[in-house]
Amino acid sequence: MVLVLLMALIFSVSFVFAGGDQEAADGDQFITINWAQWAPADYLQKLSDDFTAETGIRVIVEQTPWETFVQKYNVEMIARSDAWDIIIGDSQDLGNMADSGHYVDLTDFFNENDLGSKFTPSSVAAYAEYPAKSGKFWGIPAEGDTLGWAYRIDLFEDADNMAAFQAEYGYKLDIPANWDQMLDIAEFFHNPDEGFYGISIYGDNGYDSLAMFAEQMIWTYGGDLGDYATGQVDGILNTPESAQGIEMYKKLFQYVPPAFNDAFFVKANDAFTAGIVPMTCNFYAFLPALANSATNPYAEDTGYFACPPQTGADGVVRQFSALGGQGASVISYSKKQDLAMQWLEWFIRDDVQMKWASLGGYSCSITVLDSDTFLNAAPYNPAFAESLSIMKDFWSHPDYGELMEIFSRTIGGYIIRGQGTAESALQDCTEEWDAVIN
Repeated sequence: MVLVLLMALIFSVSFVFAGGDQEAADGDQFITINWAQWAPADYLQKLSDDFTAETGIRVIVEQTPWETFVQKYNVEMIARSDAWDIIIGDSQDLGNMADSGHYVDLTDFFNENDLGSKFTPSSVAAYAEYPAKSGKFWGIPAEGDTLGWAYRIDLFEDADNMAAFQAEYGYKLDIPANWDQMLDIAEFFHNPDEGFYGISIYGDNGYDSLAMFAEQMIWTYGGDLGDYATGQVDGILNTPESAQGIEMYKKLFQYVPPAFNDAFFVKANDAFTAGIVPMTCNFYAFLPALANSATNPYAEDTGYFACPPQTGADGVVRQFSALGGQGASVISYSKKQDLAMQWLEWFIRDDVQMKWASLGGYSCSITVLDSDTFLNAAPYNPAFAESLSIMKDFWSHPDYGELMEIFSRTIGGYIIRGQGTAESALQDCTEEWDAVIN
């Protein structure tokens, strides 16, 4: 059955692009970029119109629904299809795509253009470099993204709320300075009898929503997922520090609205715009909807902040946010690699990166992020710039999909369904990860 579905998918994609060959035969130069179906892909299409105006090379940004995005491009790559020239691919899939020979090695291009100093170190590590710290590059940071927060300024600055919070917790109600304060604020606002809840955070959607939130909690409390260079997991993931992190996740999850067991970006925003939570965590790519009064009735009273730090048991202050976003990679089966490289050369220009940011894309360019133009362009941009400096990614491993499934199942069993303990969940995950990696 799976083979039938994959072949059907390959056929459907081939059929869609049958007209493209005819256009090329007529002398029309164009490249096709594959990305997920969301607003940033629309912005990239608009941005690329400038490339067409400069070069005469058309750009088609083909969008695939998120639910099938990764599956679709993996199927196409296995088939060695030349349907696309560039993929704006999942950061976690970089290792698989590179090891399988699907992506063009961009190391020389990367070094010749000194891109290591042009883009933030965290974005280079996540969207471009594989293996970790190898100096081998397979993509260009395209859409920086990471988890951040939106909150109701009016509720936080309400005089009655401030007085009641001060009396109960002994400090001022404000943007949380650490995760302990985040928990206090969620508890304070949680009032299910009145249809109001303390916090909106991801549940377990069966792929990576829970994994993204859980991993940043593990890192912030001093744990880690493993040694990405050696593949060691035992003694790194299954530690007291990691357990502290996911225990905090579980404590926070008791204050979410009903039916949040499968919550991802849609439910996270919906709870906020419905006015039933004082704060929500979501990827920055989805926060523009909260700054728009057409989609958020509380837009004028919405503020933004980065994931807070936490002091670990060892006295060290750590601050992390889970990385999302994608890099742009050239497909090794493309018959138009020269045109694709022209697009990359254009895309990395400072003026293009600035316009990319102005349209709503999330540039990882240091020049853009440090500019007053960017920081003042949208209310969430200062928080995004801060968040981009603290983001960290999941395993960029050829078997990352299996690692993700194991993590979501074992850790989600504890956080969402209350099975076992934090320690037992981490131990189960460690043993299964070791079997896959080693």
